[in-house]
Amino acid sequence: MSEETITIKKDSLWKYSTFLLLAVLVIGAFFVFSGNKGTGQAVQQPTQPSQQPGVVSASMDDDAVLGDANAPVTIIEFSDYQCPFCRKFWTETLPSIKSEYIDTGKVNLVYRDFPLISIHPGAQPAAEAAECARDQYGGDEAYFKMHDKIFSEQNILDGGDPIAGPVRGTAQFTSEDLKAWAKDLGYNIDSCLDSGKFRNEVLEDLSDATAAGGQGTPYFVINGKPLSGAQPFGAFQQVIDAELA
Repeated sequence: MSEETITIKKDSLWKYSTFLLLAVLVIGAFFVFSGNKGTGQAVQQPTQPSQQPGVVSASMDDDAVLGDANAPVTIIEFSDYQCPFCRKFWTETLPSIKSEYIDTGKVNLVYRDFPLISIHPGAQPAAEAAECARDQYGGDEAYFKMHDKIFSEQNILDGGDPIAGPVRGTAQFTSEDLKAWAKDLGYNIDSCLDSGKFRNEVLEDLSDATAAGGQGTPYFVINGKPLSGAQPFGAFQQVIDAELA
């Protein structure tokens, strides 16, 4: 009786083991097949939409605008007041852009700050000084007067003419120089500059510049089209005319 019982249990065990083995093989094959299929689907899934090639995103923010704010073409300039190449753009290229496009209502220029603080210690306070002038003495017009004053004084410090003088290096200046230059324009920005009121505003511009692809100064975004460096007027003209066409 006991022997028969043992025989029945062994037989049952063999059947159950065979069934279990088959089940494991079927389930394993299913997961292998499903895993391969899942990987294939992941590869074939479309990626998230990206920006159009050659187009970057940069906003005007609330920064100073030169020209008609409603002009069809906007040049966003990310710049550094102590950068010799930014000054080169100001002396050699901006005058032509201004007479050809800005003064005729076709283009506006938005000046945003991109201070390369590690190599240009004067860039941050200079940017703040221009913001102080704008805040206290007449908005964008006052801003660009201070903007022009800083770049012209840099040329003088470098031993050149205030407008067209040679760009030989990076002029060194202090906050006291900036305050004195402001006073030459009739602006007293002493307390504003000392308070650091616009420090974060300038740093936010810097962050936006790098997010828009800027790796050096000056850096421009023209209706979403990036342009790096102190390019000649012809380079800007090509992009602007294409946007106006």
